[in-house]
Parts: sequence; C-alpha cells; structure tokens
Amino acid sequence: MEKSFIYYPEKKMIATPEQAGLPFEDLYLLTEDGIKINAWFVPYKGSDRGLLWFHGNAGNISHRVDLIQRLHHELKVNIFIIDYRGYGKSEGEQSEEGITKDARAAYDTLLSRKEINPRQIFIFGRSLGSAVAVQLATESQAAGLILEAPFTSIREMVQVTAPWFPFKERLKTQYNSLNKIKQVHMPLLIMHGDQDKIIPFEQGQRLFEAANSPKTFHMISGADHNNSYIVGGHAYFEAIAQFIENIPLK
Repeated sequence: MEKSFIYYPEKKMIATPEQAGLPFEDLYLLTEDGIKINAWFVPYKGSDRGLLWFHGNAGNISHRVDLIQRLHHELKVNIFIIDYRGYGKSEGEQSEEGITKDARAAYDTLLSRKEINPRQIFIFGRSLGSAVAVQLATESQAAGLILEAPFTSIREMVQVTAPWFPFKERLKTQYNSLNKIKQVHMPLLIMHGDQDKIIPFEQGQRLFEAANSPKTFHMISGADHNNSYIVGGHAYFEAIAQFIENIPLK
C-alpha cells in the first residue's frame, strides 16, 4: 500500500527528444546495486554546464519531452534526465534507498562526460524528484540545487493527502527533505506555484526557511502543481537562467 501511494510509474514511452527536434543519447546506467536504469543526455553545443534532472512520481521521462525542449532552448545547457528504477525502460522496483542509488549513478555518469565541467553541474528536482535531489545534494559537490514544488517529508504529505491513512508512524519511506536540507551547502533556488493543490505551497516555504544561504525563492503566481512552466511563462525560465548564470566558477 505504501509503495502504490507514493510511486505511479509508467512503462510505455510516448515520445523522445528527437521528435521535438533535439539530438539526444539514449543511455543505460548501472547502479551500485546492479540495476540498469535508462537515461537521456540532450547536448547543447558550446555549453559545458549540465542540468541533472529528477522528475516527479508519475509517468516516465518520455512525458517530459515538452519541458526538456523548453529548458534546452531557454537555459542553453546540456540536460541529463533519468528514469528511476521501475519507470519507463529502467529495471528494478522503487524504494527510497534504490532511487538514491539511481541518483548517484546519474551524477557519477554526468561527472565523467567530457562535455561537462564538473564544477558546473546543477541538480534539478521536481515534486518527488525534489527529495531525490536534496539527498544527492547532501553528498555531492554540485554547483547549485534547484527544487520545484518540493515537499517536506512523506509523512507530512500523507497527512495532507490521505489523513485517513493508518500507521503513518510506521512508514518506511521517509524522503525527509526538511531535515536533510540543513546539510546542503550550495546555492539553492526553490520554485513553487502558490495554487499547488498537490504539494502545499507552505511546504516549499518551510523548506526554504530551513535551508542555508545563499538561497532564492521564486513564487509562480497562479500555478498549480502540473502547469508551473506554462503559467509561469518567461519568468519561470528566467528565474532558473539567472540562478545558473549568477553562480561563479568554483
């Protein structure tokens, strides 16, 4: 019951970056526990920056093609996105520990790419991916952390979305970003729609308040959970672009 409440993977792939006019590499990464996961590397000629993207809890990477295209065009960076274990063409079954290993494999792979400056990797996590990104940020030397529609913890999300759910105190899955964010010591950008009906705006604010500086909060006025970049428009992409541009080389 716990797993089915948190993860909504889909195996069927509905599109690729090629259909959006983008060159890309369809890759498979091997995690430290021997699971093969699928990833896309979408290069941007002339850029040595890498955006390492962790998506939300539903669908798979093929459902993000439109936003990949927009981010690629607006940010002018290389994009690396993975499907967690059990999503899309990735092997395995979901767990917090397993997905953490997926994230490590993705980061290590991006570090090894000759096109990428290891000092210019930005971790980007949205929704469930925000918790994956926070964990990775506690153990990596990335240039910056970008969180969109982040939540504080699974326990608090259960309280919001399913207050009737029994045995909350026995949940094995934690994704406790509120505790972990204090261990993050890199520039931070948090973006959240103020009309988010899935992850309360207030949770994004609390995460921001608990985080170390330097940090920036960008409210996406009028945006719900799944239309943030559409409602946010140019200002949405500009907030990310400015965050990336303003971080000096280490």
